[in-house]
Amino acid sequence: MIRVEGVVKTYGDFVAVDGLDLEVGSGEIVGLLGPNGAGKTTTLRVIVGILEPDAGRVLVEGHDVRRRPLEAKRRLGFVPDRPYVYDKLTGEELLRFAAALRGQRGPEVEARIDELLDLWELEPWRDELVESYSHGMRQKLILSSALVHRPGALVIDEPMVGLDPTAARILKRLLRGFADRGGCALISTHTLEFAEALCDRLAVIREGAILARGTMEELRAQAETESGDLEEVFLRLVGGAQERRIARAITGEAAG
Repeated sequence: MIRVEGVVKTYGDFVAVDGLDLEVGSGEIVGLLGPNGAGKTTTLRVIVGILEPDAGRVLVEGHDVRRRPLEAKRRLGFVPDRPYVYDKLTGEELLRFAAALRGQRGPEVEARIDELLDLWELEPWRDELVESYSHGMRQKLILSSALVHRPGALVIDEPMVGLDPTAARILKRLLRGFADRGGCALISTHTLEFAEALCDRLAVIREGAILARGTMEELRAQAETESGDLEEVFLRLVGGAQERRIARAITGEAAG
């Protein structure tokens, strides 16, 4: 449902994404992992059409994001890492606006808004301006805005930000149910426990390119370990130089 083919994105001489290939199929949740500056957020922004790649293409349910952006974006729900909300709208108005951007209005949308507000226990605040919402409430509202138009694919950057344990559990069940009904989700996160518990496959990105990908068992094989949780596997794949820097910081030894 999401296909990324040879995407390159540069900023001057800096290559943020370097020939990246990635697929997310129907019924699948894929986690995109990597250290800060690895290219995760840039990749997601290219996928949803915020950034234009220098090379390569992205397809969403067969629609090229560059050539047929409206068709592609109607099928996407997106949660950015730093979501912007319209503070002078109420929660209900924001969700209605998000649906209207995808050409959806009417009783079905209103019923969907009711479902989502009830899901996140935001019903008492539906008529309150978003400027009065807490950080966690805003994150719930942004997640709802990505779902209100019933997309086929979700792209989420750091979904756990601001969520308490109860909301985090709801999100896990919601995403699993979304995938089980034929949707797909691509999730970038630093919360490795969340990724390990939820994702069907994982892709580790470093310096704009995929370093490793597959199921947990496949990643363990690539990391040359027979056991271990995702944190251990991740650090084996990307952390060699980092571990040396940590050791130097602890011992006070000069780099060399």
